[in-house]
Amino acid sequence: MNVKVLGPGCANCSATVALIEQVAKAKGLDVTIEKVEDLPSIMSYGVMATPGVVIDGSVVHAGGRPTQAKIEQLLGG
Repeated sequence: MNVKVLGPGCANCSATVALIEQVAKAKGLDVTIEKVEDLPSIMSYGVMATPGVVIDGSVVHAGGRPTQAKIEQLLGG
């Protein structure tokens, strides 16, 4: 599973990356996480509010730090 976190490197973006890593590890999932911080790349996904989360090429969340429950749901559980 390929996960991209879109954002300028703010605290919410960093917390989102950490939460995804934590949930993936707890579930034993093989997840590749990439931080995308440059504005043109972020905008190419149509995300106007960060952090954004892209899983396998599809935007699944944008604007605000997602909850742990939402991350669990997005990662399949």
